[in-house]
Amino acid sequence: MIKTQDVKFKGRHFNLAGRLFFPENFDETVEYPTIVVTHPTSATMNQPSTIYATKLAENGFVTFAFDASYQGRSEGEPRYIEDPANRTTDIMYAIDYLNTLPNVDNDRIGAMGICAGGGYTINAAKTDKRIKAVGGVAAASAGMAYRESFGPDDQLIEKLNEVAAQRAAEANGAEPMMTQFIPNSPEEYAASGMDALDIEEAVDYYRTPRGADEYAPNKLRFSSLALMLNSNPADMVDKLLTQPLQLVVGDKVGNFGSYRFGHEIYNKAASKQKHLNVIEGVSHYDLYDQAKAVEPAVEILAKFFKENL
Repeated sequence: MIKTQDVKFKGRHFNLAGRLFFPENFDETVEYPTIVVTHPTSATMNQPSTIYATKLAENGFVTFAFDASYQGRSEGEPRYIEDPANRTTDIMYAIDYLNTLPNVDNDRIGAMGICAGGGYTINAAKTDKRIKAVGGVAAASAGMAYRESFGPDDQLIEKLNEVAAQRAAEANGAEPMMTQFIPNSPEEYAASGMDALDIEEAVDYYRTPRGADEYAPNKLRFSSLALMLNSNPADMVDKLLTQPLQLVVGDKVGNFGSYRFGHEIYNKAASKQKHLNVIEGVSHYDLYDQAKAVEPAVEILAKFFKENL
């Protein structure tokens, strides 16, 4: 049985909430290879992060999941900001915390992320060389996904103008504007007229008992859209992403772009040792919690991290 410990650790300006996962027969006198697991946008550590952290702990690693700044049980005001810069440095502060633990081998720390968490992990690994091996499951660029969701460039600029106007209003005392990542229910999705595999499956995961979590309320502060729209974790990977790299994607291609992003990072990364595994018959959200996707993904990741940590 995998034992866990919930902790608070220091971020840049406030405390973050995290959870350690210990392998079976954990020995307090041993330093273990350790993996940081980063959650998707709109998620918390309770969701796919816990699934992967648990299963990697079953393979002999200490693992560590956490809630992003301004989200979940981590501190930070205003709430419900999705800031790629903070999401990236959150990973670095998680490693700072791990560096203080006697049972973590500081020379054998890896990092992996799911969906946008994979993009943020890649972003962190470009400059934080304490990360010795990098993994991504349906890794994605939140910035790319949102830029493409708003359509042609003129519509993107229109959205940024809306954000600018709202931010100016809030600076002058207006109530903060909240939006949502996805429709709030399958019924709302059906009524929207959308026909998008990843959004449909996101609703099925996040907004039904399948994956819903009380700390992930599907809220996004509207002004933080500008932060995401300017983000691209693929920048400079050809020069800075040098660690061993393992990416896992499904071959059912959706509109969040993880299949395309996985191939882009694989092709561009400066890593001398890099792998891209495509699991057949699997979608982006199958890789969150479905055994047919998670089990082969964990097998691939466990082998990779054992060889590189």
